[in-house]
Amino acid sequence: MHGRTGIVPPDREVEVLAKAERRRFTPEYKRRILQEADACSKPGELGALLRREGLYSSHLAAWRLARARGELSGAKARKRGPKARVPHPDARRILQLERETRSLRARAERAEALVDLQKKVAALLGNGQPSGEES
Repeated sequence: MHGRTGIVPPDREVEVLAKAERRRFTPEYKRRILQEADACSKPGELGALLRREGLYSSHLAAWRLARARGELSGAKARKRGPKARVPHPDARRILQLERETRSLRARAERAEALVDLQKKVAALLGNGQPSGEES
């Protein structure tokens, strides 16, 4: 009753297996297996092929769909993941102009703050303009 408690008896070694890695099948391999599977006509031949290759029937179903879509033709591997976005032709120019606008706005704000500071300094020193001429 060792298995139920989770305790390993001292006379048995515990083997730590490496993490399983996902298998990858080349288009050539898939085409070859599909050709062999299509040639199977006697009962049990297809099962023997799958056992020999260590495959599942779902592999064959998925590969047949891929073959029907033309993905196993070998012309070019289909890229995975989201499609790359094609940038708008004017996008770079727009970004440049937006940066330039932000920079000029910040410069204008600094200039306005400097003018306000000069007015305050002039008012404190009494060198300011008469109150009727203020803008």
